[in-house]
Amino acid sequence: MTRFAVWAAAMALGTAALASEDIADQYPQSELYSKPVEVIPHVFSAIGATAPPTYENSGHNNNLSFVVTDEGVVVVNGGASVRLAKALHDEIKAVTDQPVKLVINENGQGHAMLGNAYWMDLGVDVLAHVDAIEAFTSEADFILQGMERYNRDKAEGTRTVTPNLSFEDEYKFTLGGVEFHVMYMGPSHDPGDAQVWLPQWGMLIAGDIAFHERMLPIFEGICTSCWIETWDEKLEPLAPTYVIPGHGHPTNLAQVRRYTRDYLVDLREKIGAHIDEGGDLAGAYYVDQERWKTLDTFEELATKNAGRVFEEMEWE
Repeated sequence: MTRFAVWAAAMALGTAALASEDIADQYPQSELYSKPVEVIPHVFSAIGATAPPTYENSGHNNNLSFVVTDEGVVVVNGGASVRLAKALHDEIKAVTDQPVKLVINENGQGHAMLGNAYWMDLGVDVLAHVDAIEAFTSEADFILQGMERYNRDKAEGTRTVTPNLSFEDEYKFTLGGVEFHVMYMGPSHDPGDAQVWLPQWGMLIAGDIAFHERMLPIFEGICTSCWIETWDEKLEPLAPTYVIPGHGHPTNLAQVRRYTRDYLVDLREKIGAHIDEGGDLAGAYYVDQERWKTLDTFEELATKNAGRVFEEMEWE
């Protein structure tokens, strides 16, 4: 059975057994948490840890993907540091002689943008949504200092560099016969979340609009009803065959729907019932989320998510 066939079988089963936040590093000889795998022909992803960023995982706790074409390579996510970006580039060069032509930041978080300096020093263009650029720029020093605290010597040489290309709704281009749609579908996990759609292959590099092996975090100020609306109106109609989420292994639409959209709907229903019964914020932390306890980062995020949804819904 080929490596792709093994992965496809796991994807068809919708299994989450392949990920574990308890594994500190799966690829000790590299700064990367794991070696890139070819998800479908020409599309590779280095799957990050489903745990918070640490020195052991070098901040590689998101997915760093790349697409190889006959005219160059497109990378999705700059990485959490210049050393991590270089480690990804080393893996790309082991796969192809084609140069990297574009890096896409899927949002304004540190593990998407802090490696930008490496790529831009090589003359590579970096693209992000205008809201992601604004979010990163407003907290760039804070984001860098946070990475320096956990990454220590591995942070050496990293500096904050914002993308030199931006878009608002969609950025379309063709490279080596491959059509790329870099999309902003609407409000979801983070300001300016971007998705990369490869229509001829049915592949969606979804970023943080979609989760499945780890619990999604609901940040302060996030509109969860908007996230559900974005999902229903923009993501579902694409009907992708393959999905590379922002975190966790490649999978299918049904799997990320279950652990993203269905989780948000379930939590909002539980919090809504709690509010209707006269419940307060303190009680909201303890609404029943037992259905989701097998997800990585459940202990870190479940109660926080409930509190954020209560704060959102009490004013709806």
